Amino acid sequence: MSQIGNRTLDARPRLSRIEAAWVIARRDFVAVLFSRAFLFFLLGPLFPVIVGGLAGSIGGQVQRDAVSTEVGVAMSAQDNAAMIAAGERLAPQLGGAVPTFREVEGASQLGFDARAFMESRRANYAAIVTGTLRSPQLVGTDGQIARWRGPVELVAGHALAQAPPDIPAAQTLAVTSSAASERSNRIRTAQAAQMVMFLLTMLLAGMVLSNLAEEKGNKIIEILAAAIPMDAVFMGKLFAMLGVSFVGIAVWGTLGWGFWAIAEDAIVTVTQTNFRDLPGPAVGWSMFLALGIVYFSMAYLLLGALFLTIGAMANSVREVQTMSMPVTMMQLMVFFLAAYTITQPGSALEMFAIVFPLSSPFAMLARAAMEETLWIHALALAWQACAVVLLVKGGSILFRKRVMKSGRAGREKRPSRFGRLGREKSGTSPEPAE
Repeated sequence: MSQIGNRTLDARPRLSRIEAAWVIARRDFVAVLFSRAFLFFLLGPLFPVIVGGLAGSIGGQVQRDAVSTEVGVAMSAQDNAAMIAAGERLAPQLGGAVPTFREVEGASQLGFDARAFMESRRANYAAIVTGTLRSPQLVGTDGQIARWRGPVELVAGHALAQAPPDIPAAQTLAVTSSAASERSNRIRTAQAAQMVMFLLTMLLAGMVLSNLAEEKGNKIIEILAAAIPMDAVFMGKLFAMLGVSFVGIAVWGTLGWGFWAIAEDAIVTVTQTNFRDLPGPAVGWSMFLALGIVYFSMAYLLLGALFLTIGAMANSVREVQTMSMPVTMMQLMVFFLAAYTITQPGSALEMFAIVFPLSSPFAMLARAAMEETLWIHALALAWQACAVVLLVKGGSILFRKRVMKSGRAGREKRPSRFGRLGREKSGTSPEPAE
């Protein structure tokens, strides 16, 4: 410590940008992680997932119950039996393409009107076959007629034969995979990965905006701006919120894994999908997961830097919410762009999605699922890191200008109260205006 006049100067050196960013990151990380609001934030997404899962399972069951694949037969007793037998004989080979034939109750009565029977909604038949085997007539709506006309004619033809033809059993030889199936499977993996990363980014990036708006409202951010470089403040806040996001993802992932371990059979039954059979990406699961973590971090930092810039331009929470909506919509368009280019590798549109910073993480994650090349990911990550630095630098400069401008304006509009008191005690008065 050294003294000059009445001033005391600290001999310790000023923090570097990296050290200052680390201090801000540690402070924000601890403050957010041990707050009560973070607990509710963790629980918040679980309720929509549970409600969505229940609604999907119930809706799927209702849809399956509502769709009828039964076709009634209202011909003679002999023709009815022949149609039902032919349908049962063809069903194992054609599967769902052949409806289930059921004899309509009361069809043997004189004066039976199939059209009136269908319009009365007395039974859940998709259509009714009347007439004879040589001249069947299908009664139903236009959609059901278009769907079942071919199968009914096929079954009637087989039922009409005196000796039912023997359907030869084809010999099969299965292969592990083909080029077409492998590409289709990898597209599914790429789409699933992009969707998960987009949802996590949009869900978690809002914490950056709310954190900055809160500290700007209580003037803490201005104190930090006066003490350390503003770009270090922004970078520290970004990485602190990124760390908090990883904590949230770890909690949700653990809960999801536990729920899957308990109710795997029920989930597979309801969704008709076994997630263990998800096709493997081109680079392998280990590398793909590592790239997914890195690309999520880049997508989060890029969007968070934009949100910090928005917070720098806004003067109130209402302005923050209004100005963040265009960025959110733009990010949605960016996601659609990256998803559209999955099936267009090497095209100019895919190159644009890779070069544009906001869509680059999504497009490159899809490329990791589709292609085995790794060196291009190093270039993409380097470019995305540069874009993060540029966005943080631009946002910090903008924020610094607005803070300094507000400080000068405040000093010009509001003269110092201590100055007025000093002039009153000394008996002096300000010079009159000319």
